[in-house]
Amino acid sequence: MKRILIAGSNGQVGWELQRALTPLGSVAAFDRSELDLASPDSIRAALRQASPDIIVNAAAHTAVDKAEAEPGLAMRINAQAPGILAEEAKRLGALLIHYSTDYVFDGAKSGGYIEEDEPHPLGVYGTSKLEGERAVTQSGCAHFILRTSWVYSARGSNFVLTILRLARERDELKVVDDQIGSPTWARALADATAGLIGRDPPLETCGLYHLAARGSVSRYHFAQKIVDIARRISGGDGKWAAIHPVTTADYPLPAARPLNSVLDSGKIKRALGIEMAPWEDQLAACLDDVVAAR
Repeated sequence: MKRILIAGSNGQVGWELQRALTPLGSVAAFDRSELDLASPDSIRAALRQASPDIIVNAAAHTAVDKAEAEPGLAMRINAQAPGILAEEAKRLGALLIHYSTDYVFDGAKSGGYIEEDEPHPLGVYGTSKLEGERAVTQSGCAHFILRTSWVYSARGSNFVLTILRLARERDELKVVDDQIGSPTWARALADATAGLIGRDPPLETCGLYHLAARGSVSRYHFAQKIVDIARRISGGDGKWAAIHPVTTADYPLPAARPLNSVLDSGKIKRALGIEMAPWEDQLAACLDDVVAAR
């Protein structure tokens, strides 16, 4: 039986991974109090205690705007920690699965980004995640780096839950219409990760892959779809905000966002037979859970 360690067990993806990976082996799920990516000693102690065959790093500093104000912490968690995880994975002979982000790109490309496109992050968060990718690659450990896009879930803090809350609280919402991406449900990402591990992939397939929902949408149209589906599931009860499009320039934030975050996931389909459902299907399944729980 494989020994699987999950870092970041209380996060959106980490929470779903516990369910998805349990059928595949003995799962040790660590939250920040047990495995703190800001502390090299904490990382090494947890891994040497668990001695896993597979390490899945679902922990990260994901507060994009906050990272601009605390770059040192973002670099420790997103750049240095993955390197330490990779060193320990190599020492143990373990496989490392590490999640990265569409924010390693500047968004200037017109089509979907492929793995061979040159990264050019716009802010601290994207820069720190890119450095983490490089640390894992340079370590020489067996690894899969999975870049994903616009992750959301039925728990935590994310775009979907924020739109659902604000659409009930306000009469109008303004949402940017010039940022496009591939919104990806944390559960679908966890299930795809389980599919990857379950295939017991050969070492020659290790490397960098994009893994995001099929299709693309602007944040404005994504917000409209969130409200439309939630209204239908809930039977149309109550007030829902009207949603209006604005530009990124109309809605300034501390960290710059790429206007194009669309990831082309064709490589992982060709190499490993893994393909995610369209973003609309993932969103509807997630909202079924969210609305049903309310």
